Amino acid sequence: MNILGISGLESSAAFKKAHWPHLDEREYRMCQGFDSAAALVVDGVVVAAAAEERFNRKKHSGDFPAQAIRYCLAEAGISLGDVDELAHCFDYAPYRVAYSIDPIAAKRYRDVYSKDALLSLVRRDLPDFPLERVHQVNHHLAHAASAYFTSGWDECLVVVIDGMGEMHGASVYHARDGKLQALHHISAHDSIGIFYSLVTLHLGFDFNSDEYKIMGLAPYGEPTRFQRFFDQAVDLRKDGSPHIPLLRLNRTRDERENFVLSRQYLSEHLVKERHPDCDVTDEHRDVAAALQACLDKALQHLCGHFGKETGLRRLALAGGVALNCTANGKLTRSGLFDEIYVQPAAGDDGAALGAALYRASQGGKIHNLRSPVPFFGPSYSSQDIDAAVTEYQDRVEVVRFSSYENTCEQAAKSIADGKVLGWFRGRMEFGPRALGHRSILADPGHPEMRDRINAMVKMREAFRPFAPAVSLEQAHQWFDTPPATEFPYMIMTMDVRDKYRAELPAITHVNGSARVQTVSADGNGDFHGLLRAVGKATGREMVLNTSFNIKGQPIVNTPKQALETFLGTGIDELFLENVWIRRRLT
Repeated sequence: MNILGISGLESSAAFKKAHWPHLDEREYRMCQGFDSAAALVVDGVVVAAAAEERFNRKKHSGDFPAQAIRYCLAEAGISLGDVDELAHCFDYAPYRVAYSIDPIAAKRYRDVYSKDALLSLVRRDLPDFPLERVHQVNHHLAHAASAYFTSGWDECLVVVIDGMGEMHGASVYHARDGKLQALHHISAHDSIGIFYSLVTLHLGFDFNSDEYKIMGLAPYGEPTRFQRFFDQAVDLRKDGSPHIPLLRLNRTRDERENFVLSRQYLSEHLVKERHPDCDVTDEHRDVAAALQACLDKALQHLCGHFGKETGLRRLALAGGVALNCTANGKLTRSGLFDEIYVQPAAGDDGAALGAALYRASQGGKIHNLRSPVPFFGPSYSSQDIDAAVTEYQDRVEVVRFSSYENTCEQAAKSIADGKVLGWFRGRMEFGPRALGHRSILADPGHPEMRDRINAMVKMREAFRPFAPAVSLEQAHQWFDTPPATEFPYMIMTMDVRDKYRAELPAITHVNGSARVQTVSADGNGDFHGLLRAVGKATGREMVLNTSFNIKGQPIVNTPKQALETFLGTGIDELFLENVWIRRRLT
């Protein structure tokens, strides 16, 4: 059975702009339906998955994922006619009456959320697809399926926590024997995800986009300064739920749409709103620290309550909040669970995968295996690479290696010499992390490397840390983790061992933590081979690993995009598969 899962609500942002035309551009992210993607599940196995932004080059795109769908079909070698179902990760039908309260809400349901709105997009972009094969899946159920059916566990607790689905900000499930039993739902009026995003916006960053920047800023601050505010703002109740009264202050349609009174409350009782162009001060750092501490506490409270209530010692997480590596790391170290699994594409792109997996499970066809490193995207041939290189041949020098071993030897030498590399190899990652196929790499031991990459390559805020990728064999040597413990998705933080913090300045955050990716020969063989070569050159089987993109752009997908990014930044050298590329000297 071939099932395509999709995410995104193409008309959502456009609807908001049409009906609230004079907002700040950042406020238009306060709506549903970004991060559209497509995922193909064949006979219960994930075959392909990719976000639409990687094809249309619009970061966080919510467009109908027509290009991602075409890729998935091509990867599987099937046609659209071979697809048995198309599953969308939203189902607003049970809430239709709630949207009849006023004409604009009713129009939003009709034009954005309804099945008819979805079918009109299918007719436009997939005109030959039978509409009776289109299905909708509740958003949090799709997230839960993405976590459970890729966990490899028969039974576990599943917690979904994000901004909101159709109506909820968090949901809890008991997963067992291939089924998901809902235990608890938390209203979007008490969404810790929305609350975190509102404070993110208040601090001058983008709602539903820049929350990871707050996570990176938080270690520079002192949480106790604003702890009292956050303790009062988020009341953790005995049933495991957070209660957040300031999200309930908004009464009128416009107030609810843009959280007007909630944001006013933050200005009056927390700090003044920061404009994006203004400096980040100690006050902002302290707010970020207190907010992160609040989230850490709320996540442990929610998950711990239902872990205790059910007796389940395995936890699977999904939803956008599950991308918060700091909270994940603290939850892991809390001892509340024996094992924690975070679905690597935990945001709404991953809900496309969950919609497909849920529908597959309903048909009785599912293979619940632990997700591999999610290399589910496109790869490119030597002909594709040659065509891209030819286009820029007057600007680059090229060396072609006869083997991957020789490629790794040269790349390791360049890294040891302090070079910054673009690394493009194999199938593209699915989800927000570059895990060794679309990466920028450097030596984590160079003191100036973090500032250099932030300023000259990534063109982003100086306070943001970089992550290390380390061989599974050596991870416990450098980081506070037991031997052979795997963290393959770069989705949790852990401490750098005290004696190595000065030796690893480019990946050690101000609080001594690092967002570690462990790399094994079985799960990520090519990247592991590179790390072994780096170990011979530097004494550490480790690199600084960050995504191959610059600020405001999606991660590169094609060889041409890799070349364009290389030539437009301070990256020193580029490796496209076994092709070594440097700038031509004039």
